[in-house]
Amino acid sequence: MIEARELTKTYGGKTAVDRLTFTVRPGLVTGFLGPNGAGKSTTMRMILGLDTLTAGTVTVNGRRYDRLAAPLREVGSLLDARAVHGGRSVRGHLLGLARSNALGRARVDEVLETVGLTEVAGQRARGLSLGMGQRLGIAAALLGDPGVLILDEPVNGLDTEGIRWMRDLLKSLAGQGRTVFLSSHLMSEMELTADHLIVIGRGRLLADTDMRDFIETNSQGATLLRTADGEARPMRALLEAKGARVRPAADGGWRVTGLPPAVIGELAREHGLAVHQLTPVFSSLEEVYTSMTRTSVEYRGTRTEELVP
Repeated sequence: MIEARELTKTYGGKTAVDRLTFTVRPGLVTGFLGPNGAGKSTTMRMILGLDTLTAGTVTVNGRRYDRLAAPLREVGSLLDARAVHGGRSVRGHLLGLARSNALGRARVDEVLETVGLTEVAGQRARGLSLGMGQRLGIAAALLGDPGVLILDEPVNGLDTEGIRWMRDLLKSLAGQGRTVFLSSHLMSEMELTADHLIVIGRGRLLADTDMRDFIETNSQGATLLRTADGEARPMRALLEAKGARVRPAADGGWRVTGLPPAVIGELAREHGLAVHQLTPVFSSLEEVYTSMTRTSVEYRGTRTEELVP
């Protein structure tokens, strides 16, 4: 378990993390979200004792990280997969970490097998692709068989198969009762992986909630509508005449907002139009997250449409 209470970090006159209070519980994959500059990396670094706290407390399993007797056996972390001596072999890098925490060679071979790097164990780290380097970072995090995992952008550089493997691995680890805390900017993948969310903006807590509750509570109500062939146009006209907004859905049919499903169904019945699907739908995590953090974005680029003369 990770517990932060009034966690604060200031750099000069800027507050990077502002009185954050949250708990990351075992048995769940907890996603950590926030725009660039929101304070996510700083928070993770403070948990791991890499940055000093300005105020507040943060503990892992009830103790500060620097007071853990064998840190690698309690906490596995991945903050920067590139933080590896390029001249060392894949196995050599892991062996060095293992020896520092009294772990044997057999455990190194186990994690190499787990992350799929056995065949390149003798290759120097500098020759690894981005995705393979990421797998090496995951291997290092798993090395001590820790009960707590802290991962910053763990799917960065992974291909489709690798991303799916990572998702299954994280869910499996949480299913074993471990505490899994990860950040990512890939909203679609976070929606598939995380059970719980902690969202911050400009260093402050914006949400600490179950994934499904977060989406359903903050979604704009909408209905997925499918009609019989040839009846889409008249149905759309009826809906828009009642003040509804009707837009094509990504997977076919129409996405209707502004009218509840019951009213849509009654309207179709009154005019003799066949309805094949009438399903309440929710916004995606990306849509809800973007809406919630819009005012917290520190680094904002020019909108695409503003580039068109």
